[in-house]
Amino acid sequence: MPDNESSVPLYRDMKPAGPVVDAAAAERLLETLIQTADADGWRETLDTAWPALAPLAGASPYLAGLMRRRPDHLRRLLEAEAADGLERILRETDALDGQPDDVRAPLRVLKADLHLLTALADTGGVWGLDQVTGALSRFADAACRAALRAVAAEQRARGRLIVTPDETRGPIPGLFGLAMGKHGAHELNYSSDIDISLFFEPRLMTLALRDDVEMQDFANRIGKGLATLLSERTADGYVFRVDLRLRPDPSSTPPVVAAPMALAYYESVGQNWERAAFIKARPVLGDARAAARFLKALVPFVWRRSLDYAAVLDIQSIKKQIHVHKTGEGLQAAGANLKLGRGGIREIEFYAQTQQLILGGRDPGLRAGRTLEALRALAAAGHVPQVVAEELSAAYVELRGLEHRVQMLDDEQTHRLPEDDGRRAAVAALAGWADLSAFDDHVEALLARVNARYGELFEGGEELDSSYGSLVFTGVENDPETLATLTRMGFTEAASVADTIRSWHHGRIPATRTERGRELFTRLAPRLLEALARTGAPDDAFRRFAVFFSALAAGVQVQALFLNQPKLFGMVLGVMAFAPRLARTLGRQPAALDGVLDARFLTDLSEESGLTEQMMREAGESEDFEGAMNAVRRLHREQMFRIGIHALTGRAGPEAAGRAYAALADAAMRTLSPAALAETERLGGAFAGAVAVVALGKAGSREMTAGSDLDLMTLYEAPPEALSEIKGWSAEVFYARFTQRLIAALSAHTAEGGLYEVDMRLRPTGSKGPVSVRLSAFEDYYASEAETWEFMVLTRARVVWASDPAFGAKVAEGIEAALRRPRPGVDVADDVRRMRALMDRERRPHGFWDLKLSPGGQVDAEFTAQFRQLQAAAAGRPLTLSTLEALSGDPILAEAWRVQQRLAHLLAAAFEGRVDPEVEPAVFQLRLAEAAGARDFETLKVELGDLRTRARRAFERATSPAGDGDSEPSRSIS
Repeated sequence: MPDNESSVPLYRDMKPAGPVVDAAAAERLLETLIQTADADGWRETLDTAWPALAPLAGASPYLAGLMRRRPDHLRRLLEAEAADGLERILRETDALDGQPDDVRAPLRVLKADLHLLTALADTGGVWGLDQVTGALSRFADAACRAALRAVAAEQRARGRLIVTPDETRGPIPGLFGLAMGKHGAHELNYSSDIDISLFFEPRLMTLALRDDVEMQDFANRIGKGLATLLSERTADGYVFRVDLRLRPDPSSTPPVVAAPMALAYYESVGQNWERAAFIKARPVLGDARAAARFLKALVPFVWRRSLDYAAVLDIQSIKKQIHVHKTGEGLQAAGANLKLGRGGIREIEFYAQTQQLILGGRDPGLRAGRTLEALRALAAAGHVPQVVAEELSAAYVELRGLEHRVQMLDDEQTHRLPEDDGRRAAVAALAGWADLSAFDDHVEALLARVNARYGELFEGGEELDSSYGSLVFTGVENDPETLATLTRMGFTEAASVADTIRSWHHGRIPATRTERGRELFTRLAPRLLEALARTGAPDDAFRRFAVFFSALAAGVQVQALFLNQPKLFGMVLGVMAFAPRLARTLGRQPAALDGVLDARFLTDLSEESGLTEQMMREAGESEDFEGAMNAVRRLHREQMFRIGIHALTGRAGPEAAGRAYAALADAAMRTLSPAALAETERLGGAFAGAVAVVALGKAGSREMTAGSDLDLMTLYEAPPEALSEIKGWSAEVFYARFTQRLIAALSAHTAEGGLYEVDMRLRPTGSKGPVSVRLSAFEDYYASEAETWEFMVLTRARVVWASDPAFGAKVAEGIEAALRRPRPGVDVADDVRRMRALMDRERRPHGFWDLKLSPGGQVDAEFTAQFRQLQAAAAGRPLTLSTLEALSGDPILAEAWRVQQRLAHLLAAAFEGRVDPEVEPAVFQLRLAEAAGARDFETLKVELGDLRTRARRAFERATSPAGDGDSEPSRSIS
């Protein structure tokens, strides 16, 4: 293996690596070794070798420990040629026989010998990088074969395995393992784990097993047994950490995968990073013939002869995700990640692999598994400038050497240069540097050169990196640099977020099940995470986005929309951060986002959208009443989402949002009312009468929020003896059935969701009377029986729909006439005061954020507005449905209602039910403050409390016996 032909013992061939950084530690080891060397007669060997051993003893506790524990092994390694020492270790490893207990300790002793030999030859200048990584990889091969022989022997002894080992089929016919990653390319690093992908051919394995042995269970036992035998730590150490996860979708597949299933996976949902992983794959253990067939079948997957533009972009994205030049951090040697960081080994590997994937399908000469060979091939073919290939190759050799020296300190699987100066000086010494400052400067310049070359690859085009740092979701484990980036973004559970994103890349949800869906998601993922970070509540926003995204039936159209309209994407994610109501809507009904595809989504809410006509048209195209209900629900869901987005983002103020919510409710009622009437006529027959639907409360005044229910009543008129044509229903029965159908249409939940809670209790005689009221009975009731609170309700009554426009106008006239009819002897102001006092006693507010019932809250303002309307009606002045218009003479109450209505809109759009803003994210608290014109959330609470105090005083003055007390001057909450 060494370049020199003559046989030279290792101890004569080694050169000192560098200075001795811990002379005391080296001296202690020397004293121990001298005693053994003097006793066993190898003092001359020790004296000659010591100048090269001392730097290791002074820098690496791990290597010093190996030499101290087994000095006879050290002597044997020193007195043989390095290549001979390696061949002996490999021979002894291949000769191991027996069950796991028989080979466990010998394997670990041989691994220790191999580690010591490799370190001596590497730091002593006897071996170059290829020889070092080749020795480590060859031993890993031999150890894997020995482990498989042992676990197979155990199964054979137990009678489960009934065949004897075969030279080409291995210990278990049909079962084989592929070395992946650096192991597969003979590039294993000093303290690396080994990635083994285990597969089996069911047709072959079944013949090797006893009839009652379940094949998958047996294969799993073999895989776990092999990994345990090599990985577990004993008093003798360990052999290799074994990672079996570089297999198809490791979180949902067994440790050993049936080859046909694996091939089907790679053909259907295999990703570009998995293609890159198979560039280095080679058979390492088990059935060599089955392994060769498997790799041959994968050739079309790994090396695609033709790639469309989207596929090329997806491959380029492997590189672009880690191009982190925007982090603003300088390249520093202290703590530098030599593998994964800027200018690190991975950048060189991806530089080669991404181009291999794009070009290697048409040029087999570019399919080299080893990084240095790949760079040479790319340069020879003219795809990489020769000077760049040489520069990156030299950097690769040096970075790998530094990586090995970092790992030699304590046999840890780390790739970071220590931040501690003393430990970093130890690495520098093993690399031949006596001056730490000069070493740091050299490393930083090296990393900068690599990063600059890496940045030149695929220049221009779409950026897929993040301003926060690296975002890589390839492979089967979380990338530490990516976890650090996610933490900087504000995620508290970075590993969970990374796991979820990687599962989406694996195609585990419908949105990413197609190749196009995964390609789009590769581009969307960094934008998604950046946008989530900007929300100020990334954990909540991601959790809610995950529910929505996972529920999409298909994801290409939505992802393309988000990519093409980043502002809209950011808006949706921003709402998800603090609006569980809208997020739940999307999670339960992802189709709600269909409205975003409508060009009208971002148009001003005040603009005529043609919603009623569209709703009536789509409902009319339905085959039956239920179909009409579903059509209304689909459009309603989209529009509720649209209005909520406008309200929460400040695109629409409370007045505009209230009118939009009311217009939506009107559209639903105007569509479903004729449908309910037609359904009633279908069941009972035509009827010679007319009916009107009257909205009350906030629906009547067009001041609804996302959480408003519908207060309704229906009024009708019919000839005295009229009966329906089929069932002979009277007017009272017919219009009761109509009203019940309408309530069901508005309130029932179907597969498309629900619309509103409907409350009919504000009709004459409330729940005791008929569900639908004859207009003449309505007029009589308000002429003789209605109480003041019922007249207050009537001030917000509005005809929404009538089966006959003339009858609708008649109902509107009847409502106004009822309001204007004199009520001699009634003290309206006293009635209003008593009603409010009763509410204070029996309906206590639910804390400070009860915007409705708190003293000075919306009820005080609305009662005053309704009182003012009753005064206006009695005086013959014009009437209005608007609370703010009715409060034009009460500026404090108007301001209190306006501010709390703004807050109510945000809270209702964001949440269902009661909410305590005190525990919500700071970004939402700030949004509440902004809506009310306050500087911040704490200021909002103070100013809102003050405004309510003044509003309660204004209410008391307005309803005082005088009725029209002087109003306090208005003062804005801000």
